Amino acid sequence: MSPRTGKSGGAKQKLFDATLRLAGTRGMAGLTVDEIAAAAGVAKGTVYYNFGSKDGLIDALLRHGVDLLADRLRAAEDAGDAADTLAALVDGMLGFFAEYPAFAQLLVSELWRTPGQWQQTLALLREQVTMIIRAQVRRLADAGLLPEGVPVPTASAALFGTVLVVALDWQVFHPEQTRAEVRDSVLMLVRGLRGGGA
Repeated sequence: MSPRTGKSGGAKQKLFDATLRLAGTRGMAGLTVDEIAAAAGVAKGTVYYNFGSKDGLIDALLRHGVDLLADRLRAAEDAGDAADTLAALVDGMLGFFAEYPAFAQLLVSELWRTPGQWQQTLALLREQVTMIIRAQVRRLADAGLLPEGVPVPTASAALFGTVLVVALDWQVFHPEQTRAEVRDSVLMLVRGLRGGGA
């Protein structure tokens, strides 16, 4: 994830990166503070000093990642008309998940786990992301570009879930595709489901 300045910020970044690497191969639940600290190349006490516990580290990592994703989504608000905004949303999400594939894996593995250890944090973070998407999907609905009868919250969750899974599929199974090709495929799917149009 994006680097931070300062000694403490550098240690936090190392811990975030190490946690993502380990979680990408083993999942979160089985990780220990010793393993994370060793992978980050820092003392075990650094985890406790910065985050209080492993759970505090993971909670901070999830919040940090979703803040970065939310920044990408907010950038789509300047895209112009509603149809351009949809393309910018999809492109922004794909770009983020391509840059941070381990974070995408983490979201997929933990977001819908029931019951999940970080379910409350993830629910709040999911709401933060889908609220931004909902505002833009509302613009689509207001412009008559959403199928009649499809609730905006459902369409927003569907768009987020679709792009998240497609991004992982792209990274794992079709890395030869460009981001533009993947984005255009998602947009063609979305347009096909609403029967054509912009």
